[in-house]
Amino acid sequence: MRILVLNGPNMNLLGIREKDIYGESSYKELCKMIEKKADELNVYADMYQSNHEGDLVDKIQEAYKGVDGIIINPAAYTHTSIAILDALKTVKKPTVEVHITDLKEREEFRQISYVGMYAEKTIMGKGFDGYIEALEYLVEKLSAIEAEKEKQRAEEREKERAAAAEAAAAADSAPADNQ
Repeated sequence: MRILVLNGPNMNLLGIREKDIYGESSYKELCKMIEKKADELNVYADMYQSNHEGDLVDKIQEAYKGVDGIIINPAAYTHTSIAILDALKTVKKPTVEVHITDLKEREEFRQISYVGMYAEKTIMGKGFDGYIEALEYLVEKLSAIEAEKEKQRAEEREKERAAAAEAAAAADSAPADNQ
C-alpha cells in the first residue's frame, strides 16, 4: 500500500516559523514520525513538500497510478487553490486533509477549505499527531476496500467452480450415445 503525503507552502519551515502556532518540531521530524508509523503499518509513505501550487498539482496527477491514498496539508493553498481541488477530484483517490492547527480558531480568511470540499475526512488542531491519525484512517479504509475486493473475487471463483461442477455432473448423467 502506498500513501502520498503532501505538504504545501512554508511547511518546510516548521520549527522556525511562528513557533507559538506551529510548535518547535521541524518538517524533517514530521517526516521521520510519519515514515516510522508507515513502517509499523507496513505501508510506504511518499513524502513531498512544495511551495509551488503547480508542483503539488503535478504530484497529485502522478498519484493517478501507483498511489492508494493521499494525505494533504495544502497549507495556505487550503483557502485559495481550486487547481488542487480539481486535481484531487480528477485522480479520485481516498484523501484526508490535515492541518496542524484548528482552522476554525484562526483568521476569517482561513475558514474556507477547497480541499475539504473533496477530502472524505479533515483532521485539524492535533499537531503532528493529525498526520498519524490520517495515516491510520487511510490504511484501515484501504485495507477494508481490499478485503471486500478479495471477498468478491473469492465469491466469483466459487460461482465459477460451482458452474463447472454442475456442467460436469450434467455431462456425466447424460445418456451415452450408443452409435
